[in-house]
Amino acid sequence: MQDTHKLVEIVSQFTNSKENLLIKPLGAGHINDSYRVVTEDNEYVLQRINHSIFKDVEQLQNNIKRVTDHIRKKLVERGAEDIDRKVLTLVSTTNDKLFYQDEDGNYWRMTIFIKDSKSYDDINPILANRAGLAFGDFQKMLADLPGGPLFETIPNFHNMETRLESFRQSVNENKAGRLSSVQDLVNEIEARAEDMCKAERMYREGKLPKRTNHCDTKVNNILFNSNDEVLCVVDLDTVMPGYVLSDFGDFIRTGANKGAEDDKDLNNIQLDLDIFRGYAEGYLQNATSFLTQGEIENLAFGAKLLTYMQTVRFFTDYLDGDTYYKIEYAEHNIVRSRAQFKFLQELEKHFDEMQSIVLQAAEKYKA
Repeated sequence: MQDTHKLVEIVSQFTNSKENLLIKPLGAGHINDSYRVVTEDNEYVLQRINHSIFKDVEQLQNNIKRVTDHIRKKLVERGAEDIDRKVLTLVSTTNDKLFYQDEDGNYWRMTIFIKDSKSYDDINPILANRAGLAFGDFQKMLADLPGGPLFETIPNFHNMETRLESFRQSVNENKAGRLSSVQDLVNEIEARAEDMCKAERMYREGKLPKRTNHCDTKVNNILFNSNDEVLCVVDLDTVMPGYVLSDFGDFIRTGANKGAEDDKDLNNIQLDLDIFRGYAEGYLQNATSFLTQGEIENLAFGAKLLTYMQTVRFFTDYLDGDTYYKIEYAEHNIVRSRAQFKFLQELEKHFDEMQSIVLQAAEKYKA
């Protein structure tokens, strides 16, 4: 928690207001510190940007400005109502910058608070369908984003080849001396490695395009109104070039698992096919119009890919001695790794059903 006097000073860089401010913590984000700010005439969200992760804040903010401006333009063209609640609005500083750097070197940004909105951490098939509609529409609106590709805010974020290079280095170095007890999982990862690098190979062969991706497609990154209708997609820090199958796959990884991401009881980990179907139907209703056949045919594979990728990321951190992810107990990262791997096995078991759901939905919405 930041000192209140410092926060007031930071807010004044955006609003010219220091009087009658209410500032209180907002949410429990793992990356950025967020605050709700109430002034005499408006409400805002103030965020400290974690520049140890997002190293080029100016490019990050330029990305968000380009994306939100383009979505706003699309909403106007559609004749949408209540547009200010359907896209984030960045607030510039009093000297017209998209961020403020304080005397301690911290970077801050401000957006208009979207009133009468809510988000969910838990999912059901109806919400999954609406989330699919939201992320499909998000990509659809950005499919013709002018000005060339966005800046890559976290380089190689969803690049499986790069993730495997890091993993193999960690296996070779065995910094924490943990390798001997987990060799079985090393073998399982290596057995799938070639197949899981398929997206990068397809990209090099010109068979898989890079598009404007969200890259963090959890249901809690969507705001809903009081009737559970989608308002807008939020948390745009990771919006950058990527493969649509990654965005599709990450929602399934986080939303369609009946167990927890770090479930100690692997029997709890099962695929919820109703959630998979709900999301696929919603996503393809909006996305089929701009996707290539190759992208459609690899959406279900994306669920396997992102689950495999997260297994590798947790496992790499475990081998390194838990230097990246926050842990709650000594074995937390290997528990996460095995839970993710079990979900990968569930996805492999149901892959034909998943593929059938995707292809049937695509055919329906093509028609």
